[in-house]
Amino acid sequence: MDETIIAGNDPLCCRAQGSIPCVPSVVALGFFDGVHLGHGALLRLTAAIAAREGWRSVALTFDRCPGKDGRLLNTVEDRVRLIREGYGIHRVQVLPFTKELMAEPWERFLEKLAAKGAIHLVCGWDYHFGWQGRGNPELLRSWCAANGLGCDVIPRLTIDGITVSATFLKTLIEAGDVETAARYYGHPHLLSGVVQQGRRLGHTMGFPTANLLPPPELLLPRDGVYAVRGRTEDGMYIGVCNVGTRPTVNGHRRTVETWLSGFDGDLYGRELTVEFCRFLREEQKFPSLEALKAEIFRNREDAEAWFAQQKETKE
Repeated sequence: MDETIIAGNDPLCCRAQGSIPCVPSVVALGFFDGVHLGHGALLRLTAAIAAREGWRSVALTFDRCPGKDGRLLNTVEDRVRLIREGYGIHRVQVLPFTKELMAEPWERFLEKLAAKGAIHLVCGWDYHFGWQGRGNPELLRSWCAANGLGCDVIPRLTIDGITVSATFLKTLIEAGDVETAARYYGHPHLLSGVVQQGRRLGHTMGFPTANLLPPPELLLPRDGVYAVRGRTEDGMYIGVCNVGTRPTVNGHRRTVETWLSGFDGDLYGRELTVEFCRFLREEQKFPSLEALKAEIFRNREDAEAWFAQQKETKE
């Protein structure tokens, strides 16, 4: 447990060398991809136990997916941020998923946690750990009881008869059904990154876009145009986002391009978080740049109307 990404009083996602200090901790175990409502139940209980006992709450996760499906719903940084902002966990510990860790017996994994101050462990109903995933909730309960640690296992969470899981959310995101996904996440599907320099075509056409180039392991929503919210250090803006290859301008690489309505500034080199709220239309090739421009302005109107309707419904 050498490399960590820490959230708490430390800067968010600041990489450091060291180990988990040996202080009494309630530790949430999981990968937490997407940080959905099933994870939320686990994290809320972890925070509640820590607050009740005066201990520290810790979420333990990994830098890459332990399973065969290497696609991720969010980046490590977004995962850490969602855990911290949504559930008030004191510290998020991100371990490198190395060959050595993969080969580690499940008992040794738990022994190391206890040696670092873990005195209560919380996991989900389907949690597996250790070599070949041989560790499971039943073995975790038994080991904790034998070694004087507390233990809780969160039961399966279902909505409309469907188990809340990263696997199910991936099918929704691939289909572009971000509205349904938000019900299972408990928040919009999101993507953060540093805005990259583009060809500035949007700027010359009256709709300057912020371009993100997500890492290859990240699962992007289905190609198309979405109503989105964009979060910058200046505030939150509504807008439209195109996911795809931009066929009208003969693009080839999949990108995420966002136009924030009402934003007046330069985002190059700055952090942007895009929240995908509603699928508006398929990506398509237009006969001219003027036709593309007209459609994008219509898309913005559709997005603004949808957000206004959502606001009225809540009020």
